[in-house]
Amino acid sequence: MELDSVTTLPARGDDTAETSLRSLVRDTATLTARLLRRWTRDPATTAETVLVPVAFLVTLNIVLGDGIQRFSGHSALYGSVPLVAMVAATQGSTVGGLGIMRERDDGLLARLWVLPIHRAAGFISRFAAEAARIVLATLALMITGLILGMRFHEGVLAAICWLFVPCIFGLAFFMMVATVALYSAKAIVVEATALISGLFMFFSTGFVPLDAYPEWIQPAVQHQPLSYTIDVMRGLSLGGPVLTPLTGLLIWSGAIIAVCLIPAAIGYRKASMRD
Repeated sequence: MELDSVTTLPARGDDTAETSLRSLVRDTATLTARLLRRWTRDPATTAETVLVPVAFLVTLNIVLGDGIQRFSGHSALYGSVPLVAMVAATQGSTVGGLGIMRERDDGLLARLWVLPIHRAAGFISRFAAEAARIVLATLALMITGLILGMRFHEGVLAAICWLFVPCIFGLAFFMMVATVALYSAKAIVVEATALISGLFMFFSTGFVPLDAYPEWIQPAVQHQPLSYTIDVMRGLSLGGPVLTPLTGLLIWSGAIIAVCLIPAAIGYRKASMRD
């Protein structure tokens, strides 16, 4: 893989410049742009980021939309659009984890490590690129939802907040996947993380209303992170509670990040220093 976008980094005047905040911001922006350019040049990644989630949303609305609307009394889009946004976020994290494994095995991480750039820039840039990918996919789904009939009854500010909500758990999930990828020798282990998001999808309040699940499993469905995310987004669009599900979402995301942050940082450093 070429490093043309990386080697354009400006020369440092001294060694300490590599550890400065200005260096961190500049190098993170450069490496984030590298990742985004690589994704835009890959038709499969572009399709998986935008086209596949949109097609899945349209299909889900055709198959389940009328039934959910009769059951709940409102359009299924207020749950299915957030649901597909979160599926896109978590499934994309698995692809990102596989990308980390490839760059580690190809020696790209090691080559980046010896360049005169801030040590944290490579790691942080991946989360910045993931955030951009999640927002782009969510925006495409928002536009599709509006075309299909979804409306934002809580105003423009709520709609803007709605757009960024998937980043909260999406980035926490990516932290978990990245940690697995950095310590795993086999791609199948990283690919298995997609099963977790699949379970979250089918047992969430975005797939069908909570009351449609058997009573014994309703507490697990209600308090899992995708349900919290969907409930926040539903509240910001249709109306309803936002603070309570947002608190649950932040607790889930914060716990995952707290558990994975140090192992991920250590694993990234070790992967970058491999011969």
